[in-house]
Amino acid sequence: MEVLHRVVGPVATNVYVLADPRTREAIAIDTAIPSLDWISDELHERGWKLRLIVSTHCHWDHIGDNAAVSAETGADIAVHAADRAGLEHPEPLFAPFEIPPSVPAVELAEGGRIVFGSIVLDVLHTPGHTPGSVCLVAVDDGFVLSGDTLFRGGWGRVDLPGGDPDALVESLVRLRGLDDRLGVAPGHGASTTIGEERPWLDLVARERRLLL
Repeated sequence: MEVLHRVVGPVATNVYVLADPRTREAIAIDTAIPSLDWISDELHERGWKLRLIVSTHCHWDHIGDNAAVSAETGADIAVHAADRAGLEHPEPLFAPFEIPPSVPAVELAEGGRIVFGSIVLDVLHTPGHTPGSVCLVAVDDGFVLSGDTLFRGGWGRVDLPGGDPDALVESLVRLRGLDDRLGVAPGHGASTTIGEERPWLDLVARERRLLL
């Protein structure tokens, strides 16, 4: 698998493009505004075909270019059912520009798997930041796309509509159970590993609460 990464938008969202160079199939993760031009240029340069746009959750800073990228590439949009309404009827809280609605064609669910060529991603439903937040585990390639569930040294906020601190605790405890060597590619900020985050994840598991 080949992985491309770019930081875009007013809140520095991490946008990822994953591809199998052999089949030339690709998927995009969290197509924030403005990612359309970058994604289009990368696809054209490499001769890749975008097959899927995955939203790890429904917040505006992760979905803003969904509709534009889908229209440009013909790729379907995927999200967990619990966050579907957030794509169809965006709530652009604090957004500095309009967030176009997008229509998901693929429903992500716990235990599901995304497969395109050598791209294999297991879907984990990890609510708390939003009801439909998901993480995507690339077991064969040794990393997890954690959206805004897990950051280096922290987690996504729970004080926005749909946030649930108790659910996020359980999601973090679940991620704590992954292999220490697994890399973490978050929705914002620097990459990390499960092992690097384990000390505070152990505290969350023991206390069963988010740490201040």
